[in-house]
Amino acid sequence: MSTVSLAQFHQTFFDESHEGLDAMETALLALDGGGDKELVHGIFRAAHSIKGGAATFGFPDMAAFTHEAESLLDELRDGRRAIDAGIVELLLRSVDCLRGMFARAQSGQPLADAASEALRHELAAAVGRSLAPAAAPARRADDASTGWAISFRPHKGMLAGGNDPLRLLRELAELGELKAEAELDRLPGFEALDPSECHLGWRLELRGDVARAAVKGVFDWVEDECDLSIEPLPGAEVHNAHVPVAAAEPVAAQSSAPKAVPREAASAESGSVRVAIDKIDSLIDLVGELVITQSMLDTFREDFDASRLEMLQQGLAQLARHTRLLQESVMGIRMLPIASVFNRFPRMVRDLGQKLGKQVKLELVGEQTELDKTVLEKIGDPLVHLVRNAIDHGLETPDRRRAAGKGDVGTLRLEASHRNGSIVVEISDDGAGLNREAIVAKALQRGLIASGDGLTDDAVADLIFQPGFSTAAVTTDLSGRGVGMDVVRRNVVDLGGSIGIRSVAGKGSVFTITLPLTLAIIDGLTAVVGGEHYIVPLASIVETVQLRDQQLRTVTGGGELFHFRDAWLPVLRLQDAFGCGGGKRAIEQGLVIVVEGDGGRVGLFVDELIGQQQAVVKSLEANYRRVAGISGATILADGSVALIVDVAGLSRRMTRRRAA
Repeated sequence: MSTVSLAQFHQTFFDESHEGLDAMETALLALDGGGDKELVHGIFRAAHSIKGGAATFGFPDMAAFTHEAESLLDELRDGRRAIDAGIVELLLRSVDCLRGMFARAQSGQPLADAASEALRHELAAAVGRSLAPAAAPARRADDASTGWAISFRPHKGMLAGGNDPLRLLRELAELGELKAEAELDRLPGFEALDPSECHLGWRLELRGDVARAAVKGVFDWVEDECDLSIEPLPGAEVHNAHVPVAAAEPVAAQSSAPKAVPREAASAESGSVRVAIDKIDSLIDLVGELVITQSMLDTFREDFDASRLEMLQQGLAQLARHTRLLQESVMGIRMLPIASVFNRFPRMVRDLGQKLGKQVKLELVGEQTELDKTVLEKIGDPLVHLVRNAIDHGLETPDRRRAAGKGDVGTLRLEASHRNGSIVVEISDDGAGLNREAIVAKALQRGLIASGDGLTDDAVADLIFQPGFSTAAVTTDLSGRGVGMDVVRRNVVDLGGSIGIRSVAGKGSVFTITLPLTLAIIDGLTAVVGGEHYIVPLASIVETVQLRDQQLRTVTGGGELFHFRDAWLPVLRLQDAFGCGGGKRAIEQGLVIVVEGDGGRVGLFVDELIGQQQAVVKSLEANYRRVAGISGATILADGSVALIVDVAGLSRRMTRRRAA
């Protein structure tokens, strides 16, 4: 009998279940806000799908947990129980618990822990049931035996549910050597035989080193529709299949709150992407057009003369057009709506608002704005930090808002849009805004500035991105340690983006993040250093200048500076940074590219510039190894390799060198 490994479907199950959990959470939050009770049906369906998938793919602990949540949801949808805040909170904690189980499943850890068991008992108690305490160590769920005696007697109606007993027996046979004996004691006479019912039972002997959980997992779909017992065969060797875990504590002694798994942690970066069918259809159409164009151009290989030159030119132009459209279509496959990031915030805003005693209205705009999958996966954490800061530091408590002449409810708005070929994400609030006096006083105290006089509002706002900077008088579990804003800017810069602040005291703040559409292809300026080609990302370039020797200043330690727009910037010679020989040394013979990265500017000295071009980014780390100051590589038109300069990394290196 052929064996199909279900493990190959696990990632799909995880992806779909995360979507189901997101849908459950969104619907529960809507219910909490007075939404339509019909939402319960959607929540039930999502829970039912997760339960079924967990049972099918060998996660019995997850199936058992979801079964209890499903029972509670069943009472809600039948109207046997009213929906109240306590029930919503219990189900939201269940969603958190399931996210934790998925995170453990993906990392190969045992799914159930003391907190999840306590919550499972709490769910059962909510519907008036009392679960048996966890199995004693001698009957642990992960026990294994060299043989099992199984009694399986289907209930009436099991066949009507689409469950086939023979399929279960075949699955058991895949675990080991199976011996089956039918029990005919319930078989009626021919005249009373109902073909829609299963009148048989089975006594089964399964031999092989098999875990109890694996045997039980076969019956997870029918556990409520049969009488089932699983016991070690007499004389069989029983042992623990996995590393032992602590025995479950009595429910009363356990915390009722499961360990909350942050949504961003649970939704780890995925190696797959779902693509709308219309994008696939477009891709297929373009490939078809390319094949036609190729066939047309093939005719010129054996039959070409000057009279057909115009036709050849038209064919090449058509090939170029189709290639460009194909590139855009392929890039579009990686583009996903930012809604997958935005959707985590309703729950976070609700929980933080309750914790801090603030009333917050969350507005999400532009959720269907698409950006590259890689950017999407890495922008989540910076946004989470900005949202937490906006609620903790920006928005006031209701009494303070009333004192300031505002309504009790503060507004937090997240908006995404396309702007000038980039993605712009704005996080705005109508809170107190930045406290200029407090920021300047803290900067003076830390020696970051000599005086606050003459500092523009932008310069003052930029101080909050300094490492360790915080004006909070009290450190809480949310903020106050000054760890975060510098990391936010660094993460955004590493994505090739930028972040800015507009703030008005008493009116609120707006953080604006500008991101590239994709990281797979960048616009860059090709420069030559010592005969080697380098690509400098266009988004990082401020200006290109040619210096005269007298404009260069040498400082102690050998560093070089030049004056640029009322500031002295360091010069970094790329031939020294990358060990290129044969480059130009005299400053007036080359060019200086002024770039901005990681909050600072630096002048990159190169021999000459070739021009602007689009570069398809290849991972240097995956094909060679990580190289400091280089973010990737690309193939030029002549087949040679050009390295892509990591502007943020070089800027940080210069900063550390100046500080040393």
